[in-house]
Amino acid sequence: MDIGVPRERRASEYRVGITPANVQTLHDEGHRIYVEQGAGVGSGYSDEDYRRAGATLVYSADEAFARADLLLKVARPTPEETGLLRSDQIVCGFLYLPAARKSRVQSFLNNNVTAIGYETIQEDDGSLPVLQPISEVTGRMCAQVAARLLENTSGGKGILLGGVPGVAPAEVVILGGGVVGAQAARVFLGQGANVYLLDKDIKRLHYIDSLFMGRVITLMSNPLNVDKMVRFADVVVGAIQVPGARSPVLISRELVRSMKRRSIIIDVAVTTGGCVETTRPTTHTAPTYIEEGVIHYCVPNMTGIVARTATHAFNNAAWPYIYSIASEGLDAAIEKSPSLARGVNIRAGKIMLPGLAAAYTMSS
Repeated sequence: MDIGVPRERRASEYRVGITPANVQTLHDEGHRIYVEQGAGVGSGYSDEDYRRAGATLVYSADEAFARADLLLKVARPTPEETGLLRSDQIVCGFLYLPAARKSRVQSFLNNNVTAIGYETIQEDDGSLPVLQPISEVTGRMCAQVAARLLENTSGGKGILLGGVPGVAPAEVVILGGGVVGAQAARVFLGQGANVYLLDKDIKRLHYIDSLFMGRVITLMSNPLNVDKMVRFADVVVGAIQVPGARSPVLISRELVRSMKRRSIIIDVAVTTGGCVETTRPTTHTAPTYIEEGVIHYCVPNMTGIVARTATHAFNNAAWPYIYSIASEGLDAAIEKSPSLARGVNIRAGKIMLPGLAAAYTMSS
């Protein structure tokens, strides 16, 4: 199979679609891998690393796209990249198509592309094997982002997350007890903050309580509790994930307006539309904005700047699916793996993901 690996073109996106080690395995089995010059530099891989692994270097996105039957990306293609898609191509990446503009989805449909969203590959037990390691990295990053934004030089209130003897620590509220929420709680707790976590699943709250031995205060997620907790928080982390669909909005503009001035909102759910009414996507070069007196951090590709860690993490999880598609072909790979089948958002120009179909219809 011909496999293309373009350099990512979104702002501050340093991850790459495949590691040299996995390139070598594919090359040794007879596949042809075309890696765009500089694609791996942000993740610590030189062009020579890929060349030694058996890849052919190409010198433009046009060539990487044009040669590929299977295109391995990280982020959703940019508007310029969607113009390079060709019929019957398979595109893999963290696509988040239910949160994309209708015109972007339409470009996949018009080109008869098969789009596989890593974030929607789902096991029978509901777990998301490829998204999970990225969610772990994202959750752990939340505390270091919050610590920086609370500093006066970032416009924050000058609060140290863990406080000191005689001075109270920061009050951190996490909405969602999934992988992101649990990992965020772990690091916030480790830095000494007071941590409150809300989720609508009582079994998950029992798990969180047991995991942290009662040191994280758990509450059922309902409008009353969300309202009460958000109002007094120094940091709010929106960690709501609905596989294959847009996130529900749990925090209204009115509630944001009631928060303490210069508090922090980190809306990790921005990748799926955001769980805060005032959320809009930002970038690592301009990561924050102030709305209703509250600092908002809403960077969709948070892990793009810890590229070495993130690239290894998601490649470890995505590799069995990539290998299966390359070695057996898409039809056989999907038939063999129901998990992979659930990850198919669009197949040959037809929407397959229910959450995408609903979002696409609503945007019509």
